[in-house]
Amino acid sequence: MKKNISLFLMLFFTVLTFAQKTVSGKITDDDGVAIPSASVTIEEPGKDAILAYGITNSKGEYKVTFTSAESNVDLKVKAFNQKPLTKQISNSDQTLNFKMQSEATEIKEVQLKTKMITARGDTISYDLKAFNSKNDRTLADVMKKIPGIEVNNDGTILYQGNAINKFYVNGKDLMEGGYGTINNSLPKDAVQKVEVLENHQPVKILQDKVPSDQAAINIKLKNSVTMTGRGEVGSGFGDPWLWNVKLTPMFFGQKSQWVVNYKTNNMGEQVENEGNILAFGSSWEGRRSNISQNNWLSVENAETPNLPVKRYLMNSVHYLSANYLTNIDKKKEWELKANANYTNNAVERESNSVTRDIQQGTQYTTRFLNNFYTDKLKGELIFTKNAKKGFFKNTTTFSQFWNGDRAFAERNDKNGYRIGNEALESPTTSFQNSLSTIIPWKEKMVNFKSYINYQNDRQTLEISPADYLQFPYKESNSTDLTTIKFTPGSTVLQYFRIKSLDTSHSANISFSSKGWTFTPQVGLDFSTDKLITNFDGSTVNDKPDFATLNYENDLKFTRINPSASVGINYKSESWSLFSSFPVNFNNIKAEDAFRNVSKSLSKVTFTPNIFAQYSFASFFKASVNGGISNNFGDIQTAYAGYILISPGGFNKMNPKNPIPETNTKNGGLRLEYRNPLNNLFFNVGYRLSDTKNNLLASSIVNESGFSEIEYIEKENKRTNNSLYAEIGKYFPKFKTNASFSYNNSISKSQSIRNTDLIDTKTNGNTLGFKFNNTYFSWMSVDFNMTKSWNKQSNGIIQNDLGKTEGYTHNLNVFFYPLENHTIGFYWDQINSKLGQTKLNNGFFDVSYQFSWSKKKVDFELKWMNIADRKVFEKINVGDATITQTTMQLRPSQVMLTVKFNFK
Repeated sequence: MKKNISLFLMLFFTVLTFAQKTVSGKITDDDGVAIPSASVTIEEPGKDAILAYGITNSKGEYKVTFTSAESNVDLKVKAFNQKPLTKQISNSDQTLNFKMQSEATEIKEVQLKTKMITARGDTISYDLKAFNSKNDRTLADVMKKIPGIEVNNDGTILYQGNAINKFYVNGKDLMEGGYGTINNSLPKDAVQKVEVLENHQPVKILQDKVPSDQAAINIKLKNSVTMTGRGEVGSGFGDPWLWNVKLTPMFFGQKSQWVVNYKTNNMGEQVENEGNILAFGSSWEGRRSNISQNNWLSVENAETPNLPVKRYLMNSVHYLSANYLTNIDKKKEWELKANANYTNNAVERESNSVTRDIQQGTQYTTRFLNNFYTDKLKGELIFTKNAKKGFFKNTTTFSQFWNGDRAFAERNDKNGYRIGNEALESPTTSFQNSLSTIIPWKEKMVNFKSYINYQNDRQTLEISPADYLQFPYKESNSTDLTTIKFTPGSTVLQYFRIKSLDTSHSANISFSSKGWTFTPQVGLDFSTDKLITNFDGSTVNDKPDFATLNYENDLKFTRINPSASVGINYKSESWSLFSSFPVNFNNIKAEDAFRNVSKSLSKVTFTPNIFAQYSFASFFKASVNGGISNNFGDIQTAYAGYILISPGGFNKMNPKNPIPETNTKNGGLRLEYRNPLNNLFFNVGYRLSDTKNNLLASSIVNESGFSEIEYIEKENKRTNNSLYAEIGKYFPKFKTNASFSYNNSISKSQSIRNTDLIDTKTNGNTLGFKFNNTYFSWMSVDFNMTKSWNKQSNGIIQNDLGKTEGYTHNLNVFFYPLENHTIGFYWDQINSKLGQTKLNNGFFDVSYQFSWSKKKVDFELKWMNIADRKVFEKINVGDATITQTTMQLRPSQVMLTVKFNFK
């Protein structure tokens, strides 16, 4: 790793080795009139390689910064209706003014030819037509092929490896971060170009005052008023009968926008996550999050394979969402947004496992068959004013869950063969309100933020017959472990309820001068969790007696955290700096009198963070970041009554356990290069995190024979070092986009197993390659590949048992033998290796599509999983175990689908 760090630092600072030079000046015509929008490029003599470029402003002024080892460089100026100008200049800082001679630009044909990628300031624009293929239909289809942009499996859009912070359509943020619906369903024909807004600060009053290191995406449509959308209706052969319906009409106007989305299928396509928040904007806008349940209890779950979801998901889903935006004032500064979605989903899952214990030389088998039911409703109301003279945003969110999980379990282990039925009911109610406002006051800005979150989670776990649970138990005055004898035919119930209130309030005032902004702030965070649990079961001779207080919890966990901080930000043409220096007064208290829990902590912490970025030579950005954070545990580390977390056994914490304290230091270096002139993008970086804990968790068997988590006061560390790099280039001559990525990660950690201290080291390497080509009129190719190597060692797992390898690829090839006819071939390959054991899994699909071009309707016939592969195999390595698992997959199926655009 030291060698990797040295190599990265050499690369990071190589571009700074040569002194940077700046050429500036003014460009006018023969009459001395300024020429705007003239291009100024710096090139190495005798080479067709642009080092840097600039565009003159409305006053004809330009400024170009470059780095070169040559003693002289070529400066070239081009402008419409002017004679091109070339001059060789010295490699030095200088001011040069030019007068251009008039020369009519002859247009031989009435034909417009736009550039694929153009840049102006911090905005990079991509002409969508340059990257699409005949088989692409939606924005997402094309977005995956644009250099510098990547789309993850969950729909998150990355630019230069980092997630975007906003997704706009014609400059409006309708979806408030849940942009998956538009990206997946907006027809590509409605889009003129995709704009990347680098270093985007979404709060207008803070622009040029508080910088940002994230980019945003703006989808510029061909028409300012657009009615569009996408629809699909499909049915097919399978077991059971298959259906797939997608209806997503959209409207984008100058005053209002809306999207309605209904999707349902039972063919394995996951659509219910389209409404998830993927971009979170700026912290100045307040707090928003994807609502999740406090799921402590669980049934035993079948495993899922490392495959595209469509290969194994046995589902029956209905997802309905609606998003609406309108301006509510004449100046179009105030916006009202209303968002709502509802999910009804049923999922089946099955897996079979064989687990071998390396130390004890034993093995056991398990089989799990699950049914998961999701009912979820979410509504959101947002009022926003985002103007140069003020900011206001209030977001109110309500969510309700009615979820249920079922499991049928079979086990054959040292306790013999047994079966069990498990049921979990999980209703949750959640309410959130986030308010942030920025008020200009003379030359200052005053910001108030308030956040309130209330959530009520209830869970009930039922297991029958009770004797499926084979728990070790030690009777009083006995040294022998026995098994709890539940009453034959009885059922056990675990009740759980947690009420959570989380609030955060702060106020700050900002002063700006000469690019610097100073923001002192005071804040108060308060949260409280109330945990109530109870276990109900019947045993022979009431041993143990579940009616005692040992099987209940009535715990209150409270945090009070006043804080004071100062933010220091700087913004100039080349530099961006934002930092925060908070002091936190942490006060934590946990109380449960009946179980002897009474613990508290008061500690002052300093948690600074800083980010600095330097832009140079037109195409480069170098950045450094670092920070410190602290964590002091939560209610899950404090409960002392037994809880049946899962059918695996009771869990509890020793009431004498101190409150955990975790301190994390992290830092990173990053170098980016993005050159729209030659379609080349790359980034390379290094990240380091060092985490210190004051406690080590150890699972012990207490006097009752049950498992209990006990903390040992011993400082321990977790470290992680990672080096990553990615490079992508578009070759317009060959209509090819290709990218490579590499990641190396080394982590070290400590743990305790059976009182033994274990040092675990993991070394992981991942290589990725992406390629798509539309050069031939009769064929297009999309290919994605990932290769990984991992090695884990901890004193128990050694030699080949700690080495794993993985390989996955996805190949899509489309042939166009005749106009409006498309034949598709799809190949997913997933290989894994553990020691000498190799598992190879390949999946193949074919499709035929006829396009009724006049009506823009597609008819597709698709055969999926041609080989009818029904199971997937994988191997997992634990501290001292090896588990081989087979998982149920979707069978072969045939679908006929009609696809169309809304107009």
